[in-house]
Amino acid sequence: MQALAAMPLNVAAGIRVVLTDIDDTLTTDGRLPADAYAALERLEQAGIQVVPITGRPAGWCDHIARMWPVRAVVGENGAFYYAYDRQARRMTTHYWTDAASRQASRKQLDAIRDRVLADVPGAAVASDQDYRVADLAIDFCEDVPALPEADIGRIVQIFQDAGAQAKVSSIHVNGWFGDYDKLTMTRTLFQREFGLDVASVLDSTLFIGDSPNDEPMFAFFPVSVGVANIQSQLHRLTHRPAYVAAFHGGGGFKEMADRLLAARAPRALSA
Repeated sequence: MQALAAMPLNVAAGIRVVLTDIDDTLTTDGRLPADAYAALERLEQAGIQVVPITGRPAGWCDHIARMWPVRAVVGENGAFYYAYDRQARRMTTHYWTDAASRQASRKQLDAIRDRVLADVPGAAVASDQDYRVADLAIDFCEDVPALPEADIGRIVQIFQDAGAQAKVSSIHVNGWFGDYDKLTMTRTLFQREFGLDVASVLDSTLFIGDSPNDEPMFAFFPVSVGVANIQSQLHRLTHRPAYVAAFHGGGGFKEMADRLLAARAPRALSA
């Protein structure tokens, strides 16, 4: 990983879409700092479209798509995307599986939930679970005392033993049934909403994240950034981002936005 400050100006100036994780990438210590939100506004005003790519639930994503300065949002690690047209006042929703399939999966996830809670003392169902449509989120440090690595691994194994996918974020283990992840739904979003194959715009698309559930994005997007706290997750990653910010969480997101916007300044472009 190179320092974000080493990103060439021509690379930074060419970015037209920013894909971003939320927890511990836009947020810092569980809160969205004012300067990180202001960075979203500044990117939008500069004509750079922002799309959060998050493990957070459908209920949150409806709010984010409507209320934040973003083009769309991918939620629950790729289970769906929401895109809100402010002029038409219409929300577009697209799910990886239909409602019947999600309902059938829920019964299996409920059984996994019961096993995790029985087998891993200290684990808890995530506080945002009621707002989810497709996955099960197990909290290992957000609202509970942090669990040791061995227990996090045990949670992942319980999901996998049941035939489910499992991804570790900075706060949750998310599990689901279905052949999707953050990247597959991002590709679907680009095709359906932008009319583009995302592979054709890699030089103008940046992804920024912080944890193992972002790994498909780090592997696919050559212009990828980790905020500084990704250093604590490197032991879980095979594919790392190309660049790493000097600051943690929302400070790292702001640093990234500053880099992109400074590269567009006339003086920078002529340098």
